[in-house]
Amino acid sequence: MQQDKNELANIYSEQSFWDKIRYSLKTAGIEVIRKCLWLYYAAQKPETPLWAKTVVYSALAYFILPIDAIPDLLPGMGYTDDLIVLTAAIVSISLYVDEEVEQQAERKLRKYFG
Repeated sequence: MQQDKNELANIYSEQSFWDKIRYSLKTAGIEVIRKCLWLYYAAQKPETPLWAKTVVYSALAYFILPIDAIPDLLPGMGYTDDLIVLTAAIVSISLYVDEEVEQQAERKLRKYFG
C-alpha cells in the first residue's frame, strides 16, 4: 500500500497537473478540463476526506500519465478514457464537488478559454 502511494506521488504533482492542463487545453476540450478542475479544487478543500482525495489524485494521475488505454493524440477519441475515469471519480466524490468548487473551476476556465 505504501509503495502504491509513493508511485502515485511520483506520477501526480501539482506542477505536472498544471503542465498537463496547459498542454491539453485545445485537444482535450472544455469538459475534460472542467472535470479535472472540479477534482483538483475538491481535493484542495480541508473537509474533503483522505479517501476522496485518494480517488481524486488517482484520477488526475491517470489524466497526467502519457500512456493510457486510448492515446491522447488520437483526434476526437484520445481523451475518451480520461473523461470516463474523471467522471467516475466525480461520481464517487460528488458530495465534495459543491458550488464553491464549481465556481473556482469556472473562473479558471474563463481564464483559459475566454
